[in-house]
Amino acid sequence: MRIPSRAYLLGAIIVFATANSITRQLTNIGERNLIDGRNPISFCNVLFVGNLCALMTLIVLYRKQWNVQSLKQLSRTDWLGLIGVAILSGALAPALIFAALDLTTVNNVVLIGRIESPLALALSVLLLGERVNRCVVAGAIIAFIGVVLTILLQPSGENMVSMVGFQLGQGELMVAVGASCLAVSTIISKVKLRNISLGIFTIFRTALGTVVFFVAALFIYSPIHFIDAFSPLLWQWMLIYGAVIVVGGQLLWFTGLKTSSASDVSLASSFSPIAGILAAYLILGEAPTFAQYIGGGVIVLGIALNQIGVVRQKTQSPTVPPVTPAKEIDMEVGFKGI
Repeated sequence: MRIPSRAYLLGAIIVFATANSITRQLTNIGERNLIDGRNPISFCNVLFVGNLCALMTLIVLYRKQWNVQSLKQLSRTDWLGLIGVAILSGALAPALIFAALDLTTVNNVVLIGRIESPLALALSVLLLGERVNRCVVAGAIIAFIGVVLTILLQPSGENMVSMVGFQLGQGELMVAVGASCLAVSTIISKVKLRNISLGIFTIFRTALGTVVFFVAALFIYSPIHFIDAFSPLLWQWMLIYGAVIVVGGQLLWFTGLKTSSASDVSLASSFSPIAGILAAYLILGEAPTFAQYIGGGVIVLGIALNQIGVVRQKTQSPTVPPVTPAKEIDMEVGFKGI
C-alpha cells in the first residue's frame, strides 16, 4: 500500500509542531540537573547541537548533490543569495525564536510565528508581482490581525518594552522579528535561488547558519557560554531530539516534498498552529490564555480563508502552473525546530 505524500507532510508538520515544546521541556530538565550552576541544556546548546545533528542528516540525504561540478555552476549572485538566506533563516531566525522561548510561552511562539505567512505573501505581491485572489489576500490580512491581537492582548508582566504607545513583550517581539527574517529569506529564495538544488541549498544554509550563530554567540556571551555543549546529559537528550525532530521530521518532510504540490504543502502546514498548541498542552500542560484564544481563533479563520482561496485559484486556473522548486516550498513553511 502506497502512503500518500500528504500523509508524510502532515506527519512532518506534527513532528515540527512539537519542537518548541520539546525544547522547553529539555531546558526544564537541564535546570534540574545544573553543572556548577549552569544549565547544560540551554537554548543555545540545543540550537547548536541540533544544527549539527541536522547537518549530518542532510549530508547523508544529499551528499550526491554536493559535488564539484554542481558547485562550479553557481554564480556570484547565487552565492550571495545563499549567504543571505543562511544568515536570515539559518542563524538569525532560529536564534531569535529559541531566545523567545526563554521569555514567553510556547503558545505565543506558535501563534505569533504565523506572521511569517502573510508577510511573505505581501512581499511576493509587492516585489514579485505574484497574483492571488481575494480570499487568499483576506485570509492573510485576517491572520496578520490575529497575530497582532495575540501580541497586544498579552497581560503586562516582566520583559516588557514600550513601542508606539503599547507595552509589548520582548519574547513576542523576538518571535515576530524571527518570523520576518524567514519571510524575507523566502523572497530571496524565490528571486535568486530557483535553479539551485535542494541538497546544496539546505546543506549550505544549515552549515553557514550554524557557524554564524556560534561565532555571534561567542562574541556576545564569551566562549564559556558553550562550555557544556558536549556534556553527556545534553547529548543524551539531544539524541532523542535529533531522532524525533531532526531525523524523523526531516525524512518525513523531504519524502513528502518529492511528489507534493505547493497547495498540498500549504494545506498540511495549516494544521501547524493547532498541532503546536496541542503539543504545548500535552507536553508542558500549557493551556491557552485569553489573548491566545482570541488571537488564535482569528488566525485559524485567516488560515481557513487562505485555503479556500488556494483551492479556488487552483480550480479556476486554465493552465497548470509551473512546478514550484522543492527548496522554495521548504522555505515557505518556515521554522521547523532547527
